[in-house]
Amino acid sequence: MTIGKALTIAGSDSGGGAGIQADLKTFQELDVYGMSVITAVTSQNTLGVHGVYPVPAEGVISQLDAIAEDLSPDAVKTGMLFNQEIIQIVSNKVQKHGWEKIVVDPVMIAKGGHPLLEESAINALINDLIPLSFIVTPNIPEAEAITGIEIKSFDDRKEAAKKICQMGAKHVIIKGGHQPSDSEIIDLLFDGYDFYEFKGNYVNTKHTHGTGCTFSAALTAELAKGKDVIEAVKTAKEFIHLAVENALGIGGGHGPTNHWAYKRNLATSK
Repeated sequence: MTIGKALTIAGSDSGGGAGIQADLKTFQELDVYGMSVITAVTSQNTLGVHGVYPVPAEGVISQLDAIAEDLSPDAVKTGMLFNQEIIQIVSNKVQKHGWEKIVVDPVMIAKGGHPLLEESAINALINDLIPLSFIVTPNIPEAEAITGIEIKSFDDRKEAAKKICQMGAKHVIIKGGHQPSDSEIIDLLFDGYDFYEFKGNYVNTKHTHGTGCTFSAALTAELAKGKDVIEAVKTAKEFIHLAVENALGIGGGHGPTNHWAYKRNLATSK
């Protein structure tokens, strides 16, 4: 049996709801072997981010090379990369090691508003990493920051998606969680030619910490198993919907999602 291997390159969330921790939980629940390269250590909980401590450049380089030497991934997800130097290191190593299925989650701001990407790093994200991406997964504020387009309508979202593909991305999915419509969330996928809409019910809850990380991790896991983009997005959409719908309700702020809800739902529906 071939085992899918997925690598997450991101920050550590001490609260366990987002970042490396959320990614590895998601990989495990979707039956792929998860690996990690930690770019920064954060001190955070459901109430907010209390500190960000970047890993030195040589530490990031060493982790990436160690993975490439022995456990080359079938799909790679990038999350919180924090600064320009780390983005350029990751971009260089992706090219050097020939990794192709790159899922770029352009993590910029934490749920509580704490910046997770330095302003100077946005150009590096656009110029160095997005051109290497297989799929980019911004939410609406991130898509606005990347493209400079103010997104007020669905047509605005389409224009932003086109612009991100023009930057070199093979696919882009702009998530609709920040603009729910008629009690549903519509995620918009663009493959450079056609648009696809993925609809789901809106869940009114404050327990949404790590939703972006978890969605992109689920997408990465499915790509690592050889699924096509449409199928991978459908599974990722269902995974995050169930994770939010069955939230754990822990912590005093923006609580984490439930990473085991998807597999339990599969087990009970058989």
